[in-house]
Amino acid sequence: MNTPLSAYRYAVYLAPTGAWRDLGRRWLGRCEETGTVLSRMVEADPRIDSWTRTPRRYGLHATLKPPFRLRDDQTPGALNRAVGALARRQAPFGLPLQLQALRGFLAWCCADLRGRCRVNALAQTVVAELDDFRAPADANELARRNSLRLSPQQRKMLERWGYPYVFDMFTFHITLTDLLDDRSMHAAQTQLAALGGSTLQIPMHVNAISVYVEPEPGADFIVARHYGFDGSIRDGSGARFMGDV
Repeated sequence: MNTPLSAYRYAVYLAPTGAWRDLGRRWLGRCEETGTVLSRMVEADPRIDSWTRTPRRYGLHATLKPPFRLRDDQTPGALNRAVGALARRQAPFGLPLQLQALRGFLAWCCADLRGRCRVNALAQTVVAELDDFRAPADANELARRNSLRLSPQQRKMLERWGYPYVFDMFTFHITLTDLLDDRSMHAAQTQLAALGGSTLQIPMHVNAISVYVEPEPGADFIVARHYGFDGSIRDGSGARFMGDV
């Protein structure tokens, strides 16, 4: 058995599936599985590159457990086993989505209460059960997060869980743009709605959770491994940071 490399940061995400995945990749211009830059359509608006810089770096995803450094007394192999065991206890479900503005950026968010309750429960389980793997946020991380306009409850979450938007503060979303001014927001929203067409009417199938990795500080995130709720495993290009199945 090979000893896996350790990535700078790990994150547990929900990787979009089906038509939502294909549309999101085309919009961001990058494949999160391989890190490959994808060609845009000939008629694509040149502003899209500047609108999508940050989400392109993190890869198409919805956050369940935000990026974290692995604790010194934990290993990638142990994280791999824990995520796999957690995934096998889950059941698949459909998640209707809609395009909306959220805290100044565009995202696909839950479109109904049933889906919101299902995915919120999944996120809470992931955050709590995998927290023993997370190294405490350092002073720089806390200062960066505290520079945001956080409520007292969000600050409490930041101090306890290393991120302000978890549990009662959590809003499921698949980020599609950076922060935009009103004019850019309207233009991007119009283009995304037109690009999506009938895709936006189809619930997204949720049947796995995924570990993405930031191989070294500042590097683009890539998929390490997908963990199916049926026990299946599918590797991305970052699998070397998780160890053997």
